[in-house]
Amino acid sequence: MISAESNDPSLPTASFEALALPHMNALYGKAFHLTHSREDAGDLVQETYLRAYRTFAHFTEGTNCKAWLFTILYSIFINQYRKHRREPEAISMDTLQDIQHRELANPEWEQAFTSMEGSGFDWYHPEVSQALVRLPVDFRAAVLLVDVEEFSYEDASAILNCPIGTLRSRLFRARRALFQELHDFARGMNLLREPPSLT
Repeated sequence: MISAESNDPSLPTASFEALALPHMNALYGKAFHLTHSREDAGDLVQETYLRAYRTFAHFTEGTNCKAWLFTILYSIFINQYRKHRREPEAISMDTLQDIQHRELANPEWEQAFTSMEGSGFDWYHPEVSQALVRLPVDFRAAVLLVDVEEFSYEDASAILNCPIGTLRSRLFRARRALFQELHDFARGMNLLREPPSLT
């Protein structure tokens, strides 16, 4: 995907490839979770790299290249793919509110969610992917960046172009929704240790 643009000797192709290409798998993983389509994910990653290559002169070496690439990918997704491609049916904001106030009043759910994540949790399992894709896209992106890619809150909020407080709120509510949807799955996979009562 780079060779088509590499005939300009003024562009630092080797430097770009060394810094950017190692993050391709991570970018594809996020693109797939955002689009829920292998073809669309491939197109999104390719467009991300082409745009990154064209604007590489603006990248400051020594800064976080992965975060820079994720910022580009998310921007393209929001501005193009989200507008022109049909999004899977997402959990409504009302449903998220219901989950927050009804079924997960027990504060121990968050500890259980952390336990679930740290017990060999497979974010690419089909059931997990289905639960992720049903989240509103902004909530899904928060989980992908912080819980899957392990970006700091500062980097994730910069990528999503939102205040850290907004990111924390989205992440909190998205984790609640995921925990509710995946609770039985996690128990069946022995990923929950002494799960708290949800009643």
